[in-house]
Amino acid sequence: MKQLKIGNVTLPNRYILGPMAGVTDLPFRVLCKEQGAGLLCMEMVSAKAILYNNKNTESLLEIHPDEQPVSLQFFGSDPKIMSEMAKRVEERPFDIMDINMGCPVPKVVRNGEGSALMKNPKLVYEIVSAMVKAIDKPVTVKIRKGFDDSCINAVEIAKIIEEAGAAAVAVHGRTREQYYSGQADWDIIRQVKEAVSIPVIGNGDVTSPQKAEELVKQTGCDGIMIARGAQGNPWIFSEMITYEETGVLPERPSLEEIRDMMLRHARLQLKYKGEFIGIREMRKHVAWYTKGLKGSAKLREEINRVESYQELEELLFQLDRKR
Repeated sequence: MKQLKIGNVTLPNRYILGPMAGVTDLPFRVLCKEQGAGLLCMEMVSAKAILYNNKNTESLLEIHPDEQPVSLQFFGSDPKIMSEMAKRVEERPFDIMDINMGCPVPKVVRNGEGSALMKNPKLVYEIVSAMVKAIDKPVTVKIRKGFDDSCINAVEIAKIIEEAGAAAVAVHGRTREQYYSGQADWDIIRQVKEAVSIPVIGNGDVTSPQKAEELVKQTGCDGIMIARGAQGNPWIFSEMITYEETGVLPERPSLEEIRDMMLRHARLQLKYKGEFIGIREMRKHVAWYTKGLKGSAKLREEINRVESYQELEELLFQLDRKR
C-alpha cells in the first residue's frame, strides 16, 4: 500500500476524502474513515467567522477522536486574519491546515476568496507564506486548473505555493467557470506534478478504483482526492485499497449493506445534530446512496416528507420490498 507523506504527517494510503461544504461533516467523515480513507478533509471554514466568534462555526470545527489524520480547510483572502486565526485554532486536533483556492460559489468568489485567489498570484504567496510562518502543522492548498479559459495558471500558482512553503498542493482539473461540469482536465495535474517537488494530489472525475489507477498513470500524482465520487458511496475508499492491493475489483455493496449504511449515517446525524436537522440533512444523502436503484425516483420524492428516524427506517425497508 503506497503511503503519502505531507510535511511531518504520514497518511496510511493516498486516498483522500475531498472537502465539500454541507457534505464532509463529522458523521460522513467517520463513515469514510471506517472504509479506509487515508485523509479526511473537513468542510471549509471562514477565517473571518472564527475571528468574529460565529456560533455556527464551532460545529464545523468538531473532530471525532477516531478520524485522524484530518485536514481543516480555511477560506479567506486576508493573510493577516487567516494566519492569526490558524494560530488561534492550531491546538485543535487536526493534522493539516488546507487553504481553499478552488471554491467556485459566487458569494465566495465575489469576496475575492476561493477560486478568485487564482487571479492574484501575489496574494496567493502572501497568504500561504503567512500561514506557514504562523503554525507548525503542515499547510496545503487546494486549487483549480485556473479561473477561466483565459486564465489557466495552475502551474504558475503551484510553483508560488511551493515557494511560499506549503507541504502539498491539490489540483482540481476544472476551471472556476466550469464549476463541476464537463470533463476534468487531468493533463493540467500532470503539468503541475512535473513543475513542483512537493506532493501533488489529483482531483476530478475519480468515481471508481480503475479511474484512480488511471489518474495516477496519466499524471504521476502522489495522492488521489475523491469528492463527489464519495457522495452516497463511502465504500469507494475500501474498494480502491482492495484494488490497489490485489488488482481485483470488489463487488459493489448489496441493497442490505446500502440500507445499513444509510441508517448508520442517519444515527450519527441525529447524535451530532439532533433529529430536526439530522433527518433533513439525510435527505440529500439518501438520494445519493440510492441513485440507480430500482424505485429510487419514487423514494427521492418520499424522502423529502420524512421527519423522524422511525419514518426513515420504514421508508428504507420498503425499498427492499419494492424489488
